[in-house]
Amino acid sequence: MGHRLTEDAKGVYLIAATPFEDDGALDLEGIDRLVDFYLGCGVHGLTILGMMGEANKLTAAETEAVAARFLKAVDGRVPVIVGTSATALASVTDLSRKVMDQGAAGVMVAPSGPLKTDDQTFGYMEAVTAALGPDVPVVYQDYPQSTGIHLSVPLWNRIADAFPSIVMLKHEDCPGLAKLSRVRADEAGRRRVSILVGNGALYYLEEMERGADGAMTGFGFPEMLVGVYDRFTAGDRDGAAALFDAYMPFIRYEQQPGYGLAVRKEILRRRGGTKSARARWPAPSLGREGMAEIDSLLVRLRNRLLDVAPEQAAVVPI
Repeated sequence: MGHRLTEDAKGVYLIAATPFEDDGALDLEGIDRLVDFYLGCGVHGLTILGMMGEANKLTAAETEAVAARFLKAVDGRVPVIVGTSATALASVTDLSRKVMDQGAAGVMVAPSGPLKTDDQTFGYMEAVTAALGPDVPVVYQDYPQSTGIHLSVPLWNRIADAFPSIVMLKHEDCPGLAKLSRVRADEAGRRRVSILVGNGALYYLEEMERGADGAMTGFGFPEMLVGVYDRFTAGDRDGAAALFDAYMPFIRYEQQPGYGLAVRKEILRRRGGTKSARARWPAPSLGREGMAEIDSLLVRLRNRLLDVAPEQAAVVPI
């Protein structure tokens, strides 16, 4: 059955891009290339069909094809979490069962629909976990900026206590540092659940200091995410901060709403992870000015990395 996600999960679970041809057609063969690129960067796991993986731009048939190809390409080398969120519970259940049968480590679900109260959100997760059964590990994706559904700390405690198959919190509430600290503080005497953080790593270092177990996000340079994690967990907080700071101009630039996906895909193309930087519509064009800004940022990044991580400086595509 391969890896199964547990409460002990930690490290960097990179949100994978979905590769397309220049004409927007799905590039299934490109998934093999992308997997090798990501694993070569040292990630501890992958998350596919996430929001930055353009899952909402795929047909149902494409969704299943992408999941199957990723799982086959990874071939058990690292755990793979599959995003299966949907408004219809039947859709969540159907896709989740298929990918688990194909070797997924677990599924990620964001509450969906007109959920206005804590009881409604609790009821949604109760229905999801009951439909999937106790043997399917579930990641709760807390991303209110997109879903509009706020997860309070008391509600999370209630969910974590009630549903043992929910083994991870994907934390990307913003601002969310105080919330993360409260979740960890409230775990005294109850089950400790893995927490991986997103938001493009904007608050990664502070989140690690407040008790996160790693990152689940996308970035054009996964080595940064892995390197910060490795240095921090080895007790080298200053080294982790120096590496993080070197990448901050690029992290900031990539976080432009909507535009950031185009930036990330362009970096993946330049680094050889994909053959095309195409993102499906709606997606902005970088334009001549954007390309020039990326060129400048890459030079700045390489120069900073020469001092703090020469091995990473060597792979900056200039």
